[in-house]
Amino acid sequence: MLYDMYEFMHASLSPVKMAAKATRLTMQNPYNPLAYTQAGRTVSAAAELVERVTRRFGKPEFGLHETVIGGKTVAVTEEVAHELPFCNLLHFRRDIVKRKDPKVLVVAPISGHYATLLRGTVQALLPHHDVYITDWHDARQVPVTAGRFNLDDCIDYLMTYMRLLGPDCHVLAVCQPAVPVLAAASVLAYRNDPAQPLSMTLMGGPIDPRVSKTQVTELAEKRPLSWFEHTVVATVPFYYPGAFRKVYPGFIQLGGFMSMNLDRHIGSHIEFYNHLVKGDGEPAENHRVFYDEYLAVMDLSAEFYLQTVETVFQKHALPQEQMIWTDPITGEAVPVLPSRIKKTALLTIEGELDDISAAGQTEAAHKLCSALPKDKHFHHMQEKVGHYGIFNGRKWREMIMPRVRNFIRSQEKDDQKISPIPTQDFTVAPDIKAPLWKG
Repeated sequence: MLYDMYEFMHASLSPVKMAAKATRLTMQNPYNPLAYTQAGRTVSAAAELVERVTRRFGKPEFGLHETVIGGKTVAVTEEVAHELPFCNLLHFRRDIVKRKDPKVLVVAPISGHYATLLRGTVQALLPHHDVYITDWHDARQVPVTAGRFNLDDCIDYLMTYMRLLGPDCHVLAVCQPAVPVLAAASVLAYRNDPAQPLSMTLMGGPIDPRVSKTQVTELAEKRPLSWFEHTVVATVPFYYPGAFRKVYPGFIQLGGFMSMNLDRHIGSHIEFYNHLVKGDGEPAENHRVFYDEYLAVMDLSAEFYLQTVETVFQKHALPQEQMIWTDPITGEAVPVLPSRIKKTALLTIEGELDDISAAGQTEAAHKLCSALPKDKHFHHMQEKVGHYGIFNGRKWREMIMPRVRNFIRSQEKDDQKISPIPTQDFTVAPDIKAPLWKG
C-alpha cells in the first residue's frame, strides 16, 4: 500500500510536471522576447522549481572519462570487473602504463543513494590509485529469483571482492559500509585468509553508535524491530523487475535525510529560485548538479535493512564482539572479532559536524582492533565539516584525501612501492601525514 500511494502521487502530479516543463521551455526559448525580461525569468524560475520538485530522478552516471597524472591528461574507462546479483564491481581503468599505483576498493553506502554519490571521492583518488567501487543495485530492479540480500550477504560480497583484488588491496568504506568492511576484515583475519587487505579506511561509519547519539541512532533504539518491519517496509509493485520483493524504499530514506535538515534544503531551493530570476547561471547549475544526485534514490532489500538496524543500532553486536556472520553458502556461523585483525592497518576519519555518524562512532574501531600493532592505527578528525564533507568537496580534496593517500602508500609492501611521483601530485596540502591514533 505504501508503494502504491507513492506511485499514485507521482502519477497524479505528472500533468503538473509536464505543464511546468512546457512553461519553462517556452519562457527560455531564445525566440521569445519575454525570455529576456524580469517577468519572463520569474515565470521560468517558478516553472523549473515546480518541475524539479515533481520529478523522479534516475540513476546518474559517474561521467569520469579522464584524470590528470603528473600534469598529463589520462583517459579513464569505466568497466565492470565482476558481477553479482545485487552489485557490480566497477573498475576505473586508467590508460597509463609503467605505473603501479595501490589498488583501492571503495565501498559505497547501501543507504538509499547510488554509488555515484561518491563521484567526487573517486575523482580525487584517481590520479594516485587504481580505483574500484561497489555499484550496488536498486533492489526493485532485482528479480526475486535472484534470492535474498542481507547483511551477511553484503559481508560475503565484500570478501569476494577482496579475494578478487588480492592481498595487496586497500579498502575504503564511506558511512554505513564501515560496519560490513570491518566485519569482513575480521572474518578474513579469523580464518587467516591470505586475502586480508593491507589497509582499511573507515569514514563516518556507525562502528559503535552508543558513543554519540544522533537522530538516526535514537530512532533505531527507541522503536522495536517490528515497528520498522510494519511501518517502512513495502512490497515492490508488479510492474518492476523486482516485483513482490520486500524493500525499504529509497523515497522513505530520502524523506528521513531531508527532514533532518529541512530548513537548509528549503533555503537552498529558495536561493536556487533567486539565482534563476537574477540570471546567475553558475550557482544555479551547482544546485542542479548537487540535487540531481541527492534526489536520485534506490530501494534497499528489506532483509539487509532490518538486519542492519537490529545488529548495528539495537544490539550493538559489533562493538560488543557478539556479532555472528553466517556463511550464505555453507551456513557456518563465524564470530566477527576485530580483535583478531593483526595485518590490516586502520585509518578512521570523522567530521566535527557529522550529524549522521557523530564523532567517536568511527574512532571506536581502534579499541576493537586491539591486536593491531600501534604503528598501524591512524585517526583524522576534520574540523568544520559535516557528513557529506568527509568524502566530497574542497576539504575532502585538500585535507582528507592527501592523508588517505599517504596512509595507503605507507602500508604498501616494499616490493609493491612505485618509483617517486612527480612533485605536483603531492602539493595538495601542507602537513598531510596522518597522525597515529592517540587512544
